[in-house]
Amino acid sequence: MAKNTYLMWNDSIAATATAPTTPVSGDPVLVGQIPGVALTEKDSNNLSTIALNGAFLLSVKGENNSGNTAVAAGDILYYEAGQTPPINKDNVAGVRFGYALAPVTSGSTTTIPVKIGY
Repeated sequence: MAKNTYLMWNDSIAATATAPTTPVSGDPVLVGQIPGVALTEKDSNNLSTIALNGAFLLSVKGENNSGNTAVAAGDILYYEAGQTPPINKDNVAGVRFGYALAPVTSGSTTTIPVKIGY
């Protein structure tokens, strides 16, 4: 199970993650447009157990579609496939993921609690 749980989830599914396609426990993931955090690695059926709510300690980058920008507690965060880390404030290329529960300075990458969902 994910060791980066910050606030316990109470809703999860067994599904095939579309981004990343090979998640490990604790990774932020998407199932289509549904945000979550992988609780398990994928099994022989290509399914992972994915938390659909709760808050997890995730790596977040202080940037958006225009460049570097600070993240404030309460800001909406997005999952941008192909970026490392994939969580930032890019609402153009990203899929809505959740809310920042702590700040990240402009251009920095910081591990903060992120509330999944919206």
